[in-house]
Amino acid sequence: MAVDIDKIRKDFPILSRRVRGKPLVYLDNAATSQKPRAVIEALSNFYENTNANVHRGIHTLSEEATALYEEARKKVARFVHAPSPESVIFTRNTTESINLVAHAWGRKFINPGDEILLTGMEHHSNLVPWQILAQEKGAVLKFVEVRPDGTLNLEDLDRNAGPRTKLIAVTHVSNAIGTINPIRRFAQVAKSLGALLLVDAAQSVPHIPVDMRVLGCDFLAFSAHKMMGPTGVGVLIAHEEMLEKMSPFLGGGDMIREVWLEKATWNELPYKFEAGTPNFAGVAAFGAALDYLQGLGMDNVRAHEQELIGYALKSLLQIEGITIYGPMDSAQRSGVVSFNLGTIHPHDLGTVLDEDGIAVRAGHHCCQPLMRRLGINGTTRASVYVYNTKEEIDKFAKSLDRARTLFGVCAPSPTDRPAKPSAKKEGR
Repeated sequence: MAVDIDKIRKDFPILSRRVRGKPLVYLDNAATSQKPRAVIEALSNFYENTNANVHRGIHTLSEEATALYEEARKKVARFVHAPSPESVIFTRNTTESINLVAHAWGRKFINPGDEILLTGMEHHSNLVPWQILAQEKGAVLKFVEVRPDGTLNLEDLDRNAGPRTKLIAVTHVSNAIGTINPIRRFAQVAKSLGALLLVDAAQSVPHIPVDMRVLGCDFLAFSAHKMMGPTGVGVLIAHEEMLEKMSPFLGGGDMIREVWLEKATWNELPYKFEAGTPNFAGVAAFGAALDYLQGLGMDNVRAHEQELIGYALKSLLQIEGITIYGPMDSAQRSGVVSFNLGTIHPHDLGTVLDEDGIAVRAGHHCCQPLMRRLGINGTTRASVYVYNTKEEIDKFAKSLDRARTLFGVCAPSPTDRPAKPSAKKEGR
């Protein structure tokens, strides 16, 4: 069933605004998604009518807030076919979810000489926590490298996975170049070795159907804000048996059962890993985002994005001087197109696009090792979602052609100078 794009776009208030006098063309969805009116209203309604802390009160408002919070947990479990609602832990973001595993599982179960297998296309959030853990515990990091076409060299997976491998951590979809990785293949290797598999699903759960039962992973991490939900809400999912074995990540209220002056015991799952006051308003609104996506159907979301990215690849390849990174087959990539245009620096190109009301990302996308592997310092990245259109891709291509004419061959190559310093933090 095809999605009704015109109807969908009316659900997103921000898509009607203008930037620099031009209609907004939002192509930075890999960084964060826009929010439908249903989510905005759910957040506003919570603060207007329900605002109270969860799990702590016996009054009506607290009970209503707790019900919304726990119903959202059930919706998450259904959305990705998690083992149970109790296996769903709310965090701040994907980064915190991965760090939770590194601390609560890694510090307890990783020993000197153990190996952690990663890939060369990981976001820093699925690399740096394991670097820190390896340095602390005397573990060894090994890698599956990236091929020139932007896919992973699976021979490295077979070569570098071995009896000392305790964990394999891999991104489902590259935030930088859009490659969709064969997670089932990684799961088979992990299972054969008795290792655990962590999947960074920040770029997959919002865009393609994800079923934990099919993936075969032990840990799944993703964020609400990339899938039409509010900021400040992340998710970690793991089997209850593993969570029971893990140590708490943070200490404080709600994660305890009993506390004495000398010791404490821990609450049941999932509260053992949800210390302190959570973002209960954000979680409640996340439930509305999940309802919205369920209403669209993730198969429909994926089909629309695949058609759109195929159209974008075809359009952009007509532009003289463009270099596109990642697989050219739209079936092998998400709605991300990462590229360089001739000798134009990505930040300069992003500025020109912004003059035309087009929002993209420019830089290394928190993937510096991958950029080095590709022989560049950064790229310009466009990323689509279900509310984007072919007409917007046409405007994007036209703006790129204008930039090419404007800069000619005068600008230095992206590989000749580092990315411009910025006070802004790079996101996914």
